[in-house]
Amino acid sequence: MLAVRDTGDRAAFARLFDFYAPRVKALAMRGGASAAVAEEIAQDVMLRVWRARSQFDPSRAEASGWIYQIARNRRADIARRRPPPVPEEIAARPGPEEAEAALALAEEVSRLRQALRALPAAQREMVEQAYLGEMTHQEISRGTSLPLGTVKSRLRLAIDRLRHELRELRR
Repeated sequence: MLAVRDTGDRAAFARLFDFYAPRVKALAMRGGASAAVAEEIAQDVMLRVWRARSQFDPSRAEASGWIYQIARNRRADIARRRPPPVPEEIAARPGPEEAEAALALAEEVSRLRQALRALPAAQREMVEQAYLGEMTHQEISRGTSLPLGTVKSRLRLAIDRLRHELRELRR
């Protein structure tokens, strides 16, 4: 990322694109986007990465965290622009049981987000890379220049902290 930022190295950006575009697409699809929309989001995010490359600051975030934040912001932009539901969609909505299950799931997701925010930034980024970005521990190790054992132990510590936070939030 530094070569992309500092010199506009297109070959380095191509490698960055090849690595992150599929992960950004997967993140968008997990967020509910169709394959076509997710592909468009990935293309748009990587274009934004190229255009905003001079704004990347490695002292504030790792490249992966910065790129995933751009992706989350883009997904939120699209969600805000989604048109309101039409009456047929409202009539086809689930009944009370499904609504109750959906509410319980939404509350659990909210608790998980709150627990993630309680993690130190480095641990949160690593969890996001491993579970939201679908990166392997080896890929995280290469991307962060940390030994594989350190990545694994930090992820384990982060998961343990998340469990603890979630237990506290459920009380």
